[in-house]
Amino acid sequence: MNQVALITGASRGIGRGIALELAKLGFDLVVNYAGNEEAARQTAADCVAQAKVGGKSIRAAICQADISLTADRHKLIDFTRSTYGRLDLLVNNAGVAPNVRADILDAGEESFDRLMNINVKGPYFLTQLAARWMVDSLNVERSTLGAQRSKPKIITISSISAYTASTNRGDYCIAKAALSMLTPLYAARLAEHGINVYEIRPGIIATDMTGAVKEKYDKLIADGLTPIQRWGTPEDIGRAVAAIAQDLLPFSTGEVLNVDGGFHLRRL
Repeated sequence: MNQVALITGASRGIGRGIALELAKLGFDLVVNYAGNEEAARQTAADCVAQAKVGGKSIRAAICQADISLTADRHKLIDFTRSTYGRLDLLVNNAGVAPNVRADILDAGEESFDRLMNINVKGPYFLTQLAARWMVDSLNVERSTLGAQRSKPKIITISSISAYTASTNRGDYCIAKAALSMLTPLYAARLAEHGINVYEIRPGIIATDMTGAVKEKYDKLIADGLTPIQRWGTPEDIGRAVAAIAQDLLPFSTGEVLNVDGGFHLRRL
């Protein structure tokens, strides 16, 4: 039986890159999307094809859900349960940027509330639902098998904006900083159950979200913004998720993996 991964915001960008890498490992997938059903179906089909190339057979199901909504979070967990009956890996990836970048002296509350609801509240409470299910499943395993067989994991995709000040999108920075606390909280709470929790912190990644500022970041990267002088890719993030998914970091929890070309380094 394949392990099962639920990836939020998996129809495009980083989420799609993660789904494709997990497909290579033989994970059955729930590809969550908020609005672009066509992209989600394409990602699911590509994941099945990707796995087949590697000699693996997987299923990839799509599920529409807006994680900022309570009912949709329950819908997503219920869909995963009814489709596969198990959950081995939750990847909190879904997130949004401000619709309009605005100076913090002018920015309004509507954008702030939107980002906090989707980027913070959504993953916080979705993780709560997933964690409860994981704990219950582990308790059943122990009662029937006398031991813990599976090792569920939770990964949250954050951003270098968690600690990098961008005064024209303060709401995004605040949301990502708050999101970063999710990992140590759940890591501390779930360690006793054998569930490890991680944060992956992407740097400048080539996606639809960064397309509008490509010229700006091309110049910054060329001028040495990052020691590794290139854009990151969704595949870079997917490979980091894959490393955790394969249990290659079994003695780490609450850990932050910077996948940012070395942006986080302080250099003189």
